Amino acid sequence: MSIEVSLSDKIDRDEVIHLYRANGWSSADKPDQLMAGLRNSHALVTARIGDQLVGLGNAISDGHLVVYFPHMLVDPVHQGAGVGRKMMRPCSTGTPAFIR
Repeated sequence: MSIEVSLSDKIDRDEVIHLYRANGWSSADKPDQLMAGLRNSHALVTARIGDQLVGLGNAISDGHLVVYFPHMLVDPVHQGAGVGRKMMRPCSTGTPAFIR
């Protein structure tokens, strides 16, 4: 099982809604607002196994000092397999890769 993490992945509405519903998040009930919020985040990280979206997280930042991570989801089927850890793995600067 190879987990591919991306900072430039194209997200599809249906797969995002599926991931949010699988985790029981009510954001899935507001798909237009959810997709707009994700697409307008400071950064968006995805994790895939093959072509299946198994993880997603976003960062909101002032660009200088404050970073907030409002959403970090991993498909329950893949929880405990290191997906979230890989999405948050620090890069060489010591900060998570998706807030560089």
